[in-house]
Amino acid sequence: MMDMKKTIITLAAALLAFSACDGPLTLLPEDQLSSEAYFRTEADLQLFSNTFYNNLLPKDPWSYESDLFVTHQPSNLIRGGNDRTVPSTGGGWSWGDLRKMNTLLGNLDKCQDAAAVTKYSALTKFWRAYFYFDKLAKFGDVPWIDKELGSADEALYAPRDTRETIMQHIIEDLDEAIAGLPDKYSAPETAYRVNKYTAMFLKAQVCLFEGTFRRYHSQPAPFDESYTAADGSTHDAEYYLTLSAEAADQLMSANKYKLFTTGKPAQDYLTLFNADDANTDEIILAVNFDRNLKIKHDCGRFITNQTASRPGMTKKMVDMYLMADGSRFTDKAGWNVMPFAEEVAGRDPRLAQTIRTPGYSWSVANCGPEFKYCQTGYQTIKYVPAYDTKPYSTDNCFNDMPVFRYAEALLIYAEAKAELGTLTQADLDKSVNLIRKRVGMPSLDMAVANANPDPYMTDPKTGFTNVDGGNKGVILEIRRERAIELFQEGLGRYMDLMRWKAGYCINQPMLGMYIPGPDEYNFGDNSKYCFFVDNTTSSTSEKYQIYEPGGVEVQDMVYLVNPATDKYDTKGCWECLHSISCNFNEDKHYFYPIPANELLLNKNLKQNPNWVN
Repeated sequence: MMDMKKTIITLAAALLAFSACDGPLTLLPEDQLSSEAYFRTEADLQLFSNTFYNNLLPKDPWSYESDLFVTHQPSNLIRGGNDRTVPSTGGGWSWGDLRKMNTLLGNLDKCQDAAAVTKYSALTKFWRAYFYFDKLAKFGDVPWIDKELGSADEALYAPRDTRETIMQHIIEDLDEAIAGLPDKYSAPETAYRVNKYTAMFLKAQVCLFEGTFRRYHSQPAPFDESYTAADGSTHDAEYYLTLSAEAADQLMSANKYKLFTTGKPAQDYLTLFNADDANTDEIILAVNFDRNLKIKHDCGRFITNQTASRPGMTKKMVDMYLMADGSRFTDKAGWNVMPFAEEVAGRDPRLAQTIRTPGYSWSVANCGPEFKYCQTGYQTIKYVPAYDTKPYSTDNCFNDMPVFRYAEALLIYAEAKAELGTLTQADLDKSVNLIRKRVGMPSLDMAVANANPDPYMTDPKTGFTNVDGGNKGVILEIRRERAIELFQEGLGRYMDLMRWKAGYCINQPMLGMYIPGPDEYNFGDNSKYCFFVDNTTSSTSEKYQIYEPGGVEVQDMVYLVNPATDKYDTKGCWECLHSISCNFNEDKHYFYPIPANELLLNKNLKQNPNWVN
C-alpha cells in the first residue's frame, strides 16, 4: 500500500488542467484531464485535495519573528515604520487555493460515492475556513467567494464583505467539517490528515481570535460596518468566546488526544519537537518530513549557522519564565543583573528545553550558547535535531513540524473561559495545570493570581497595559503560559498581539543577555568567551568585541549605558538591534495592506486605514 505520508507531500501529481470546447459535438481531449471525466471517485477527490496540505500549512514555524524572538535583520513586519509599505502584489493577498476549493465543491456531484462526497465536502469546507481565517486575521474585511469564478464573472470585482459575514461563513464551514470528517486516522497518516477533531481545534482557535479581537479593539475595524453581516445580524465578543470554549471542551471531552509525556520533565517538551515523527498523542495536525524520501527542512541551518539569521530569544522572554517552584523570577533581588548561569538556574524546565543553558551539549565541541550563531546570546534549541544528523551542514532536518497541538487547545479553553469570566479552578486543573504538570511545575492558583497580578506582566516596557477586570491576574498568567509553551511556533505570537491590541509590545526593548563589562566569562561549561572594549564609545553605548578561546573574533556587541528602562543598570544588556528601530503604528499595523495592483484591478476594494499606496 502506498505510504500515505508520501501521498501528502508528493503533491505535484495533483496539478490538473481542465479544458473544454464549445458546441454540441464537443469531445473530451485524450491528452488532458477534464472536469467531465474527473471527480468521479474518492481517489480523484483525495488527489485533488492533497494540494491544500502542501499549499496552506506552514513549513518553517521556527523562523517567525515577534517581540520574543528576533534575528539580526528583522523583517519589515517587525520593523514597521517606514520599512513597512504597501506592496504592488503579493503580501498575503492570494486567492488561487480558494479557487481550487470552490472547483472541488462545485464538482462533487459527479461522484457517485455518497460517503466520499460527504467526507471531501467536509474536508474542503475545513480548508476554506482555514484559508479565510488567515485572510481575516491579516486583512480584516475581505470578499467572500463560494463558487469557482470565470474570467468574466462580476464577482471578481466584488467589494469586501464585512468581518461578521466572513466569521459566520467560517463557522458554517467548520460545523459542516466537524459533522462530516472522519474520526482520528490510524498510523501512518494519523497526524498528517485532517479529521473532525482538527476542525474542532480550528473552530476553537478562530473563535478565540475573534472574541478577544472584539473585546480589546473597541472600534469596529477596519470599517464601521465590520461587525455587522449583510443581513443586519451581529455578534459580540462573548458570543465568539463562548463558541471557542465550547469547541475546545468538545475536543477535550472526546478523549482522543492527550499531552505527550514519558515522565521525564527535563526532556519531554524538547523531545516533542525534535523527534523525527510527530507524536500522535498530542499533535493533531503536522507537516510531514521524511528521511527515507529525503523530504527535509532547514531549521538546523537557520539556528546553528553563522551565515543564516542568527536568531535568538529576547531577554524579555527569558525573564518571563517562572522559577521551578512557581514563584516569579522578576521578584528576586537583582534579577535584572544576574550573570547567565545564575539567571537560568532553577527555572521552569521548559527554559532549558528551549534555549542553550549550562549542561546542554549539542556536540562534543560545542557547549552552551554560541554567540556567532545567535543575536541575543539566548540561542534556541527547539526543533533542532541531534548533532549526528548533521543538520548544520546540509539543511538535513527531517523532524515533523506541528501545526495544531493539544496543548494549545487546553490554553484556548482556559483563555476563553477567563475572558468570559466563567473560569474556575477546576477549569485550570484540566487545562493549564496539565501543561505545567508535564514539566513538573506547580499548578496555577486562580485566586492567588487574581489577588496579585504580576507587575512584570503589566509593565509598559515588558508587558500588557490594557488588561483589567477581576480576572486580570489569571489572564496575564495564561498569556505567560501561551508565550512559554507556544514559543517559536509560527505566526502565533504575532497574531496574539494583534488580537489583544498589544502591537505596542513590538516597540518594547528587544535586548540580549546581561554582561556587566569587559572581562572573561564562563557560561556554565568549559568554554570561555572574552569581551574586550572597543575604542568606539558614545554617550549612550559601549561597543565590545567577542572573542572565542584562541583569539578568534566572533562579532561586535553593544551594551546599554543609559537604557530606556529603569529595569537594567548602567551596563549590561546586549542591545541586539542597536542600529534598527521597531515602530509598530497603532493606527494601521493591526491590518496588512491590500496590494496596490489589486486596488487598481478592482475599484470596489477599499484600502485598509492609513495605508498609502
